Formats: sequence, C-alpha cells, structure tokens
Amino acid sequence: MPPRLGNNGYEDDDDQDLLDEGRRRASRILSGFIDFAFQGNVLEIAFGLILASMFTAVVTSLVSDILLPPISVILPLNKNLEEKFAVLQAGPNHDPDTGYNTLKQAQEDGAVVMAYGYFLNRLVNFVGVGFSLYGLASIYQCFSKDPIIKHTVKCKYCRKRINEKSTRCINCTSWQDGREDRPYGR
Repeated sequence: MPPRLGNNGYEDDDDQDLLDEGRRRASRILSGFIDFAFQGNVLEIAFGLILASMFTAVVTSLVSDILLPPISVILPLNKNLEEKFAVLQAGPNHDPDTGYNTLKQAQEDGAVVMAYGYFLNRLVNFVGVGFSLYGLASIYQCFSKDPIIKHTVKCKYCRKRINEKSTRCINCTSWQDGREDRPYGR
C-alpha cells in the first residue's frame, strides 16, 4: 500500500515540522557566521594580520639579503652569518683535517652543532622588524589622533608605569601634580 500523503506532499505534518526546524537552525547558524565574519573588528584584524605578514617578509628579506651580506664581508666571517656554527661533537664521517664546510653538511653527518649564526640572523631580523614597526607607528601617529605609542612614566609614589598624561595614578590613585605633598589648607 503506498504511503498516504498529506496536503503538503509529505507523509505527515511531523516530517514537515522537522524540516522547517532544520532549515531555521541552518539559516540561523549561517546568518550568525556572516554577522561575525563581517564585523568591523574581525575584518580589521584580518587585514592587519595579512599586512603584518607581508611586512615581516619584506623586512626579513631586507635583513637577510641586503644588510647581512655586507656585514659578512666587512667582518672577517668568510661566509654568510647564518652559516656560522660550532661543532660540539663531530659525526661519524668527520675528517679532522678539513672539518665541515657547511652547517647542512655537519647536520647530515649527525654532528652536534651550535648554529649561532642562524640565531644571530634571527636576532637581527627581530630587531629590524621591531624598529620598522616602531617607525610605521610613529608615522601613523603624525597623521592620526589615535595614539599607538603610549608614552609612560613612573608614578612618584608606587613606582608603577602610568600614561605620561595621567593626572592620577591608576594603581595607587595618588595625584601626579604634587597635591599629595602639600599640607592641608593651602
């Protein structure tokens, strides 16, 4: 016997209610995601992260490809700074007369190496990115009223750092204009 269909083409109204509830939930989830994804803050963060990754790549290339090679020539390093290493324990195929020519060669032989040149390269990269970001923030502050760099001073009383424009300390609530030191009644 064929199933008995109701007026709406479904077997019964329970199936219709279940489908409508599923559609409402899916629609709510989709609209919630759209509201979240296209909020101003999320888009600003995404834009900032993309811009920061591209900026970091440019500064890393500047340091690795432009600044460090002349430093390697000026200082008597005989090779790029990132290729400097010290052998702590030689590998099984180590030749004491020639040693290892490259860091990769030493690592492939199983030698225990301290790759201090790679670390120094990353350190110079970090300092370069930091100063570049500080420079960009300074330029941004020249054209905007929204401060990125917040200059601080130490509170005279509790010695914690506060904004230099503060009239009261946020930590100990003392006045920064000296009225704490004046005798009462003056």
